[in-house]
Amino acid sequence: MPSSSNSVIKLQRALSLAQQIERLEAEMAAILGTAAPSSRAAKPAGGAPAAPRKGRRRGTISPEGRARIIAAQKARWAKVRREKGVGGKAAAPAKSKKKGGLTAAGRARLAALMKARWAARRKGAPAPNAKGR
Repeated sequence: MPSSSNSVIKLQRALSLAQQIERLEAEMAAILGTAAPSSRAAKPAGGAPAAPRKGRRRGTISPEGRARIIAAQKARWAKVRREKGVGGKAAAPAKSKKKGGLTAAGRARLAALMKARWAARRKGAPAPNAKGR
């Protein structure tokens, strides 16, 4: 099995090189007076210094700050409810008036008209019009 021993030798050599790189970086950091990088993945390729992160800073919020935000949001919602005239937390939404639809009488009238149209069509006569035209 020469291929497996060959790959083990390559892995050992790679590990040795990685350890040498870390040692040299720590030595260079000591000379320059900077902090040694914690890992190779944190450094950009090419050895260029990392650019400062742009954008929003992410951090934690204090309990007092969170309480202020919650109080302000509750005040905003209270104002919205006052303007809409909704009283209390469990107020039911107002029922909207039903739009459209047919009454039973209207449906029966349309059914009769359609039956008359189809009967006239079977006979070959002109169809009767709903408005008497």
